Amino acid sequence: MTRMATEQIPAQALDGVHQTGREGEGRRALITGLRGFTGHYLAQELTAAGYRVFGTAMPGDELGPDMFAMDLCDREAVAAVVDQVQPDVVAHLAGIAFVGHANVEAIYRVNVAGTRNLLEALSAGKHRPTSVLLASSANIYGNASVAVIDENVPAAPANDYAVSKLAMEYMARLWMDRLPITIVRPFNYTGVGQAENFLLPKIVSHFRRNEARIELGNLAIARDFSDVRMVARSYRRLLAAAPAGEAFNVCSGRSHSLANLIDMMGEIAGYRIDVQVNPAFVRANDVLQLTGSNDKLSAVIGDLEPTPLFDTLRWMYQA
Repeated sequence: MTRMATEQIPAQALDGVHQTGREGEGRRALITGLRGFTGHYLAQELTAAGYRVFGTAMPGDELGPDMFAMDLCDREAVAAVVDQVQPDVVAHLAGIAFVGHANVEAIYRVNVAGTRNLLEALSAGKHRPTSVLLASSANIYGNASVAVIDENVPAAPANDYAVSKLAMEYMARLWMDRLPITIVRPFNYTGVGQAENFLLPKIVSHFRRNEARIELGNLAIARDFSDVRMVARSYRRLLAAAPAGEAFNVCSGRSHSLANLIDMMGEIAGYRIDVQVNPAFVRANDVLQLTGSNDKLSAVIGDLEPTPLFDTLRWMYQA
C-alpha cells in the first residue's frame, strides 16, 4: 500500500491526551454507521477525548443529536452530509458486516461503491480531514497458510464479503494522494450490543436463557476474538496518530476454538450445554483459523491492553 508522509503523535502520549481532552478539543468527528455495534463504542471514546461527534444512520433509523440519515449509495446525500459536517476526522464503519448476508449484490454496492462515494465527497469538500479511517476486515486473508497473520500475508479472500472488503482497499488507493487514509483489518470482536446472528452473542444468549442445547456450525473453527472496547480505543488512537497510507490488523493475537468458547461460557453460567452440529451452518468456503499479529498496530499506538476473552464473555452474560 502506498505510504504517505504524515506527522504522527507519539504512541505513549495518546492516552494522556485522551484523558485531558486535548486530543479532540475543538474538532469534529464523523462516524458513518454510528447506530451500528462498533459506532456506539467509538462515539463514546471520541466524545470522552473531546471531539464533537457526528454520525450517520440509514434512512428510517432513529436519529439522535448531530446525526444524519444517509444511504451510502446515494452520492448526493453523502456529499450533503460531508458538506454540512466538514469533519476533521472520519471513521467509516458503515457497511454490510455479516459474512452470510443473503444479498450479494448489496454487499458489493454498499462496501465498495458506497465507500467510494464517501471518499469522493471528502476529497471534494471544503475542509480536508486530517485522518480518514476505513474499516476493512481480516477476512481478506482467507485460509492463510501461516499460523499468525501479519499485514504482509497475501490476501486470499474466500467469500463475497471478504472480496468486497479487499476491493474497497484497492479502490481506496486511488484516493490516497488526496486523503490521509488509514485502513483497519479487524479480526473478530464482540461485546454487549452485538447482534445474535454473530457467533459469540448467539452462544452467550443461549446460556443466558439456560437453554439445554445449541446448534452450531464447524466446531473446528478458531478465531482471534477481541473486546469491542479495545477495538474502539484502537480506532481512536489511529485517528489521532493518522498513519496515512497504511493498513493495520486489529486483534488480540490469540485464537480460541468453538470448544474453548463453550467451555468458558459453561464456567461462567455454571452448567454444560449440549452442542449439536447443524450442517446448514457449515459453509464450504469457511475460513478455518484466523489468528492475527498486532505488532504493527501496537508499534504505532502503544499497548493495546487487550481484555481477556473470559472477561468479555462474562460482561456480555451479566449485561
